[in-house]
Amino acid sequence: MTAHTAPPAHTASRLPLIALTALAPLSWGTTYAVTTEFLPADRPLFTGLVRALPAGLLLLAISRTLPRGAWWGKAAVLGALNIGAFFPLLFLSAYRLPGGMAAVVGSVGPLFVAGLAALLLGDRPTVRTLLTGVAAALGVSLVVLKAAGALDPVGLLAALASTASMSTGTVLTKRWGRPAGVSPLALTGWQLTAGGLLIAPLALLVEGAPPALDGPAIGGYLYLMLGNTAVSYWLWFRGIGRLSATQVTFLGPLSPLTAAVVGWAALGQSLGVLQLVGMAIAFGATIVGQLQPRRPARPAGVPEVPRPRLGAGPTAPLAGRSGR
Repeated sequence: MTAHTAPPAHTASRLPLIALTALAPLSWGTTYAVTTEFLPADRPLFTGLVRALPAGLLLLAISRTLPRGAWWGKAAVLGALNIGAFFPLLFLSAYRLPGGMAAVVGSVGPLFVAGLAALLLGDRPTVRTLLTGVAAALGVSLVVLKAAGALDPVGLLAALASTASMSTGTVLTKRWGRPAGVSPLALTGWQLTAGGLLIAPLALLVEGAPPALDGPAIGGYLYLMLGNTAVSYWLWFRGIGRLSATQVTFLGPLSPLTAAVVGWAALGQSLGVLQLVGMAIAFGATIVGQLQPRRPARPAGVPEVPRPRLGAGPTAPLAGRSGR
């Protein structure tokens, strides 16, 4: 199967695409409130399993497309990086680190992706990209970081590993594209199913049998499975195929910003001046991260030579890719 990625979108035409892709981290920002208010306590792996596996199977049923050839292995690798390893490591870091430190570590994802994109996609990061990544991490730090306790080394390693996992999955998703004739919906279904199958034995081993669920818990899980995972990851991977890896990952800080706003609006949590400043910095970094670097003008009469891309098929040149 020939790998397929969409050609890069121009500045004006890509705004609706960016807005749709941004709905994914905005949705993920509601996860904390839904989990704490409606779901059973201390069941992070079960929650990750319910988010991933049913959503993946649903998308497989809708798309009615299975991997072929080498894509069985690629789907397993992407599912492990973006879902199967990312979910457990993220939950582990959140449980063991104080005061939003897991979100702070995760906010350096754009810098991880910029480095990996240089190695795997040949996209060298600009100074603006690096400075914007630092600004995003600083802004998120001001929003969520609180002085509470010492840093747990296991939690810190888990946070770094979860960020590295999602960042690597983002860049590999961009590098490999998707098979010709396969929709983003099918590719998302492959990854969610593979990731869910990896989480299932771990959840059973660590947490035991599934808990009893009441009405609010069932409603919460349905929201996480459908809107928060199936739809959101479809929008995310669709955006990865059409935008650059760096552009998509700079949308990630919208997740902790949304969590802070939802916590203030629905859970009675406070937002101080310092947090509002952090929001402005992080949101500004998200906007700047969507701006494409200017290319030097070509002399009149000189044709443009396409730049070769790694991992592209002969009929569908790689465009660039999106966490998380």
